[in-house]
Amino acid sequence: MKNFINIADINKQDLRKIIEHAKSEKKKRFNINKSAIDPEKPLIDKTLIMLFEKTSTRTRLSFELAIKQLGGHLLVLDSKESHYGSGDESVYDTAKVLSQYGDIVMMRTHKHEHLLEFSKYLDIPIINGLTNLSHPCQIMSDIMTFEELKGSITNKKIAWLGDGNNIVYSLIEAAVKFNFELSIACPKKFGPDKKIIKWAKQNNAKILITKDPLEAANLADCIMTDKWISMGDKGNKNEKRKLLKPYQVNKKIMKLAKKDAIFMHCLPASRGEEVTDEVMDGKQSAVWLETLNRIHVQKSIIQWCLE
Repeated sequence: MKNFINIADINKQDLRKIIEHAKSEKKKRFNINKSAIDPEKPLIDKTLIMLFEKTSTRTRLSFELAIKQLGGHLLVLDSKESHYGSGDESVYDTAKVLSQYGDIVMMRTHKHEHLLEFSKYLDIPIINGLTNLSHPCQIMSDIMTFEELKGSITNKKIAWLGDGNNIVYSLIEAAVKFNFELSIACPKKFGPDKKIIKWAKQNNAKILITKDPLEAANLADCIMTDKWISMGDKGNKNEKRKLLKPYQVNKKIMKLAKKDAIFMHCLPASRGEEVTDEVMDGKQSAVWLETLNRIHVQKSIIQWCLE
């Protein structure tokens, strides 16, 4: 049984296989309606169960379309509308119930530990749809998007400006697995998780962590960012905004990157904070292609898990 929890858990060959399969399957759907089932109907007899402890737009919609295009079936559970998470039923019992009803689970939760505990008791694969620690599906979509526009990501320079959050965690893992250079600019207080930095160094990652956004952006092939204030953020939000203000992606920052550099944002965006409208809606923006590619990458991840 294969789970898709963190990029670091999966070997390079399988990660590349997922990306290439997503690319090829996307090409096959040229001129096919979004809601149409793939001609091969690869998962006609399979059911995806989605479990949400956290609100979602892109993750929910893209997974729904993914399983629909694959010909499969969908069941959706909100923790507020089920016994899970309310204390009325143990995690073990819920996992065993879901294992009887579905073939694969996608879980979006606050604490990464919740997903890990749940995965222990499932008899079917689980996909990480986002936790406070990581967001692997998003980064896989970003890699597919980059390669669609600019060719192989190997040895390219990716710059991250802003909060060292769960997206950065998965991005660091991807830098090791896909062999690209990663420059992260952030205030010391909001730097990346120390454990993932240690893991990356042990695996010979080409990673620079700096306080200087200009250094990180210089000659980058792609500049990425995310919301400064994420769901569930605690502490002084105004202080965080003040510290992150120098890391805004704007016209000045984009000019430091290569002329053909692209901009990415996982969304949702707080326009005027981490990114200006000029960049978000500009010619270098790949934001909407990223969003579309979530469907294709997640189709590929689901199929990989069920092989």
